[in-house]
Amino acid sequence: MFGMVRPCRHRLGEKLTAQWMAHLCGLCLALRGDHGQLARIVTNYDGLLISVLTEAQSARPDEGRRTAGPCPLRGMRTASVAHGEGARLAAAVSLVLASAKVRDHVADGDGLLARRPVALAARRVAAGWDRAGARTGADIGFDTAVLVDAVDRQTGIETLAGPGTPILTVTEPTETATAAAFAHTAVLAGRPSNAVPLAEAGRLFGRLAHLLDAVEDKDADAASGAWNPLAATGTPLEEARRLADDAVHGIRLALREVEFADGGLAHRLLVHELPNSVNRAFGTVSCAHGSHPYAPPGAPGGPGAPIPPGPPRRDRRGLLAGCAVWLGLACTCQLCCGTYDDPWSREPKQGPCTNCDCSGCGDCCNCCECCNCCGEDGCCSGCDCGCDC
Repeated sequence: MFGMVRPCRHRLGEKLTAQWMAHLCGLCLALRGDHGQLARIVTNYDGLLISVLTEAQSARPDEGRRTAGPCPLRGMRTASVAHGEGARLAAAVSLVLASAKVRDHVADGDGLLARRPVALAARRVAAGWDRAGARTGADIGFDTAVLVDAVDRQTGIETLAGPGTPILTVTEPTETATAAAFAHTAVLAGRPSNAVPLAEAGRLFGRLAHLLDAVEDKDADAASGAWNPLAATGTPLEEARRLADDAVHGIRLALREVEFADGGLAHRLLVHELPNSVNRAFGTVSCAHGSHPYAPPGAPGGPGAPIPPGPPRRDRRGLLAGCAVWLGLACTCQLCCGTYDDPWSREPKQGPCTNCDCSGCGDCCNCCECCNCCGEDGCCSGCDCGCDC
């Protein structure tokens, strides 16, 4: 699972977590439904934002939901999941951009892709994803050629880039691709007036994604000799951080111009979670979460506190069924970073990293003080954070 917007369940809260999971599952199922089981491996956290934005603008969001059957990744539970044009657009974009990523790794000869037979197979898979994404895009009125063109131009720009080349010259193709995808959500939702501000938000989101990817890979690229935009252009980390912070601020301003029917989740992900992504990439995460910010370790509700045992359960799963559920939980990181039911006994458990990597909400508020941030004088006054207070 990849993507820079990886929200913490404790910060989202129960309501927004359920919505977020609905879009994540919806993207996965849209990929399977249109393109087969293999396509599900391109499911990613950033791609589901397309589905989130489409539903957020829809006057009738319930029409974009359906009940999905049991799945090992959900502990064999049914769930309400997003479906329809927003999920299909997210699937098309994810396929085309994942195809580009595969071709990029093949060109760099990364890992097993340095072997000719493996590289050949990877190219065939990537070409199939390109065609599949184009078919789905055409069905919903989105021309994926703008994405393919951006990917093709990226290679040429990187070849010509050197010391002194503005880093924004390198990020431009990514900005163009994400701007087109964000803007098309307004078309699907029947709100064409939103296309311009969403294109601006998408452009800045693409810039941010490219910058953070470069920052996170900088050391590894230096060790392996791989091309890195920051090293190639001589851009210092301080300048990359300034551009990242500016992009976050620009996205916040652009979203103020968007007319949402229910923008709670979109606002939370794109306004509050993006600063956390920047902090994580630059290594400035500074706090860990607990059920209460002031409770001492081990105290009720504090970090490290055990989950109170629930009533005994008799409906244990068998060996094979439990193994299937365990594999699903491991693939979605819930075994490490979330709360979950034991795959066999169904008892509530908490992952060892549950209290890790939960940065503060940027320059705004923390997750336990939602009312303070959404009140009359709060930083989110006048917008829908999804708070219930």
